[in-house]
Formats: sequence, C-alpha cells, structure tokens
Amino acid sequence: MEFFTYRLPNGIRGIHRQVKSNVAHCALVVNAGSRDEHPDQYGLAHFTEHAFFKGTRRRRAWQVNCRLENLGGELNAFTTKEDTTIHATTLRGDFPKAVELIADIAFRSTFPDRELEREKEVIADEINTYKDSPADLIYDTFEEMLFAGSELGHNILGRKAALMRYDGDAIRAFTGRTHTTDQMVFSSIGNFSAKTAETVAARYFAQQAATTRGFVRAATAPRPPFEKTVVKHTHQTHCIIGGRAYGIGEEKRLPLALVTNILGGPCANSLLNVVVREKNGLSYNIEASYTPYSDTGIVAIYFSSENGNTAQCIDLIEGELRKLRTAPLTGRQLSMAKKQFIAQLAISSESNEGYMLGAGKSFLTHDDVDTMEQVYAKVRSLTAVQLTEVAEEVFSGMSRLIYK
Repeated sequence: MEFFTYRLPNGIRGIHRQVKSNVAHCALVVNAGSRDEHPDQYGLAHFTEHAFFKGTRRRRAWQVNCRLENLGGELNAFTTKEDTTIHATTLRGDFPKAVELIADIAFRSTFPDRELEREKEVIADEINTYKDSPADLIYDTFEEMLFAGSELGHNILGRKAALMRYDGDAIRAFTGRTHTTDQMVFSSIGNFSAKTAETVAARYFAQQAATTRGFVRAATAPRPPFEKTVVKHTHQTHCIIGGRAYGIGEEKRLPLALVTNILGGPCANSLLNVVVREKNGLSYNIEASYTPYSDTGIVAIYFSSENGNTAQCIDLIEGELRKLRTAPLTGRQLSMAKKQFIAQLAISSESNEGYMLGAGKSFLTHDDVDTMEQVYAKVRSLTAVQLTEVAEEVFSGMSRLIYK
C-alpha cells in the first residue's frame, strides 16, 4: 500500500508514506485561504500565515525560527486561494520535533502586537515587490477580472491599507471561523512506519479540541468573456489569454491537464514554444497553465514580447487553440504526449517533499489519494476525442488581458 491514512478523534486526518530516506517531510494542510475572507478581510489569510511564526505560548519568534534551523532543518508556510500549509523538513530522527513545532504554531500562537506590526512592513515590501513584476501582477489582475463578483475575485496578498488595520483579534476571529479540525490534514513522508507517524501526530495534535466549519463556500459568479488593455509603460507587452475551467473534482480535469501540457507545458517541444519562440522568435517566455479550484478552475496562456509583436503572437496562439479544438491528435502524437506527461509526473514525484504536499492536498480535497500507477493508468486511457472535446469546451470564448 502506497499510503496509510488515519483520523484522530478531533477530526484531523492524517496520511503517511514510508520511503527509504534519512530526511523526513511533514505538513499541516488547512482548507482555508484567501477565498474564505470576508470583504473587509482581504489579505488576512496570508497575514495569518506570517503571524504563525511570531511567537506561541511557549516560544518567542526567534525560538520558533531556530527550533528546526539549529538542527539543520527547515520550517516554512504558504497560502493559496483555498488552503494554508505549514510544512517542515528535518532529519528522520527529528521528525517528532517538527510535528510538535507545527502543532505549537498552528494551535498556540499568540500573535503579539509588536511582532505583528513589524511583520506588516515585511508584507508591505512583499506587495511592492509583486507590483514591480508585471509578469506576476498580470496573473492576479486577470483572475480578479475572470472571477469578479465571487470570493475568488481578489488577490492573496491584499492591500497595504487594509493590512495595517489587522491585529491579533482579527487573526483569532479568522482562524476560529476557518481553521477547524474537520478541515485539516497532516501529511508526512519518511523512513518510519505508519504506526509511528500516527502515534507522533496523535501525541501533538489529538489534544486540540474538535471544531467544525460552519459555512459553505459560495459558487463562483458567472462572467462573460472580456478583452482589456492596461497601459503600464513597460518595456515589453505582457499578455494573458484564458478562461474558466474544470474544478478539482471533475473527471475532465485530467484530459485538460494533458491538453494544457501539450499546448504550453515546460518542455521545449510544446506547441506554443515551437510556433511562437522557436519558429518565429517572437517571445522568450510563453507558457500555458491550468489551476483547478474546488468548484471551478482557470486555464491561462501567458507570454511577453516586444510591443510590435503582440498581435502576431496572439494570432499564432489562436491558431494552435483552433487546431486543438477541431483536429484530434494522431495516434503517434497522442502516444508521445502521454509518455511525456507520465514521465514529467514520475520525475516530479521523485521529490519527496512535493509528493508529500500533493498527497496532503489530495486527501484534504477528496478524502482519498490515487497512487502514481493509478494516475498513469488514467492518462494512458485518455483518447484523442476526449482531448478535442475538452479543448472545445474550455478554449472557446477565451478572455484576454494585455499590459503594455
């Protein structure tokens, strides 16, 4: 069995995989992100993630930061639109220390005002850095427009003016409403047994009282396709062409992931890289991505180019989209695309940390995790007709945003 799963009495679920390694990875994945903020709380989920490191009932901020670092390990966290993850990497023998520390900051953080005020300046600098990068900023602007009127329609970092209003009470109110034990998964991977993983997790997490989420996420509001150009006076034009896609629980998610990889995945032989960069030399950076959420998703094609080349790039991209929508892949093309995609998945799974984080997220969302062999089998079973169908559904009526 590739994964062992368990559930603590307070509702926290656990998943473990035993591997031969001197290094252990673990994470607490919480089904709470920027999507769960109220309109007067934008940026609070991300601020909360930072605040977890600012001191607990038993540790000051520097003690939190040094606990694993002094052992050669790492402690970190990140926030997305739908989840918050606190994760650690240590030597195998220090695994219990990592679990204890994650539990301490997740459940016993004190959010001291002095530390929070200092951290606000750090996040303000993060926001400024992000604003100085049009290649990053355009993604969030596009998503804000695509999901306008819904909980997904605002960025994760929030705005500096709102950030300055938040305090420990605001964080406690947010975590009390969203960070409930029925919405948590503890994921681990390392060279120790499933019984050990469960015993250690129970030692540090089971003492937390059981809590249950009292709200349901609202469905995303409909939005017609749009085209918008924003003058940014940048040296290059930045463009995103994209639209809504399938949610994480939909069966068509996998064929869309394969189509997106064929179109603009990381390999040099992706359709867009070949036609836009290699054959015509119009762009250094062109890519396609698919991000599924719990009830919807987004597929996006991004490129940057010299200002005078934008229209030609768009024409070439639309030509490739039209082919995928109307002309099924040949047997040879499909076979090669599947082999490439499966190899990419296999290589990515060699990262134990990435595998652990992915398993935790999957278990949180589906209460189940496919083995890699099961995923490979599903990819091999896909047909050219299926790919054409999802391309027609998703790539029709795309929206467009341009920075120039």
